Amino acid sequence: MAMKPKAMDLEMQLRVPHVDSDRGFEVSPEGAQVAFSWNLTGQWEIYELRLDGPASPKQITGGPGGKFAPRYSPDGKYLAYGLDLDGGENFDIYLYDRVQGSYTNLTPGTPDAIQPNFSWSPDSGQIAFISNRSDRFATYIVPVTDGPGRRVLDHPYPDSDVRWSPDGRWLAVVAEARGQDFATFIVPTQGGETRQIADDKGAINAKEARWAPDSAHLVFSSDVHGYYDIGIFESGRGQIIWVTEDEAENVSPDWSLDGGQIVYVVNQGPMNRVAVHKLGEGSASLYEVGPGVHAAPRFTPDGKKIIFAFEEPRHPSELWALSLSDGLARQLTHSLSAELQDSSFVMPREVHYPGLDGVEVPALLFQPQNAKEKPPGVIVVHGGPNWLYQFTWMPLVQDMASRGWAVLAPNYRGSTGYGRAWQLASRFDLGGVDTADVVAGADYLANEGLADPARIGVTGRSHGGYLTMTALTQYPDRWAAGSAIVPFLNWFTAHANSREDLQHWDLENMGNPQENHNLWHDRSPYFFLDRIQAPVQLVCGVHDPRCPASESVRARKALLELGKQVDFALYEDEGHSFLKIENVIDAEMRRVSFLAKALESTGGGKP
Repeated sequence: MAMKPKAMDLEMQLRVPHVDSDRGFEVSPEGAQVAFSWNLTGQWEIYELRLDGPASPKQITGGPGGKFAPRYSPDGKYLAYGLDLDGGENFDIYLYDRVQGSYTNLTPGTPDAIQPNFSWSPDSGQIAFISNRSDRFATYIVPVTDGPGRRVLDHPYPDSDVRWSPDGRWLAVVAEARGQDFATFIVPTQGGETRQIADDKGAINAKEARWAPDSAHLVFSSDVHGYYDIGIFESGRGQIIWVTEDEAENVSPDWSLDGGQIVYVVNQGPMNRVAVHKLGEGSASLYEVGPGVHAAPRFTPDGKKIIFAFEEPRHPSELWALSLSDGLARQLTHSLSAELQDSSFVMPREVHYPGLDGVEVPALLFQPQNAKEKPPGVIVVHGGPNWLYQFTWMPLVQDMASRGWAVLAPNYRGSTGYGRAWQLASRFDLGGVDTADVVAGADYLANEGLADPARIGVTGRSHGGYLTMTALTQYPDRWAAGSAIVPFLNWFTAHANSREDLQHWDLENMGNPQENHNLWHDRSPYFFLDRIQAPVQLVCGVHDPRCPASESVRARKALLELGKQVDFALYEDEGHSFLKIENVIDAEMRRVSFLAKALESTGGGKP
């Protein structure tokens, strides 16, 4: 029998800081430094780093809560950022006066949820932001001196992002529209007719809109051709010029300050590259640090460099600077300790396995090193569902692989990154075809001899937690254990207790709960907990606005009444995404310990 591999130190990995790339970072107007959110101390704070030398990052925020999405005022006087105190996503917008060193809450005493997506007016006198203070996420403008905000757009969709045009006359507002599409509205700031990005057939799915310096053009991404392409919308004539038109997923566009170039990310499955396209010329130039994920590329004001985030399975998300003159990239932040730099991290490989209906499902496979017998296996399920697994920093998965477990991370139907048809394949079938794709992953591990069929577990977060529970209830004989992190289990109650934007998504993708009652019922694992045969773990946060903790609390009670094995953890000071490092460590170590107890026992975890 092979010796049991020595597991990595999971706590050490989880304490490795990383730069937040989801909510972005920003280069200062003069181009001297970059502001970003980093959990170097274990808490998310805003830092500034000079771009012209080896100086260390300077922490500019403190106090309770997580700080995200730094945005410089165009005059360079202020740095705005979003503050989330308890994980409930009720952000306040704070202003840091870079001259006086003082801090001001721009949205005090507001119980509403504010999105951490906001934009400065070009005169630095106002901020456009998105709030649900009117029961729907809508766009408002507020002066930075004093005074109430005013609403600038009224339509039936929840707004999600806003960008102010350089001439101050327009806002580009991105909203969640029909199905899983986005609509981009061009809104005059002083009143007047609102327009929408459209082609000759009508309004199209358009997101990530960014203004050109001339305020007459918008670059955006759209999957109107089947995969996400980069388009430029000329607002005057209403015409679209397509920069890309291929089967890659082209996203996250932005302009150079002179308007002559655009930068974007080219996703091809689990990896991507940075593309720089000079307008009027042929193909784009492609750059990469290595096999991994590049995010949110932005030009420096002089157009000579690209600042972006990069991560891969052996290294967390860091800021990098790419010199366009010689194509060389330089790492700006340094998070990984010397102790971990030589660790034996497992690089995944992309595989495709047959779904239960025969359709090929893409996934990442992490195979344990030097395994000489059939090891335990785990299916790790991503959330969203509009998301995907890529070559990213994943401490939990690395810990599992170091224990000798085979780990499969499927990009099931409903995932992004593989075209419009794949993303929409689970619409009105959530908890159906996506569950089947997850279960087929367990069959793949077993049939290929990659894992012991009697010792396969399933775990996921958010929608991945939901799919963990649908897998346990719909296919109970496949699993030795299941760990659901911040899941929902009952479509009816989760919908009723969620925010309006989340309710909008439910209705667009599962239909009306009265008209589609049977679908909502049949896809709610809460009603079928009696079928579960394996031990269950439920982890949740009190302030979760997306998957309310009440879902897990009720399920725990029902499971105990049914005589099932349940491990339960409720974090009083967290929401959907845990902000406090000690809670992150506690929850993840609890998760892997729960799975280990079931998967590493001689006969597996099945009763």
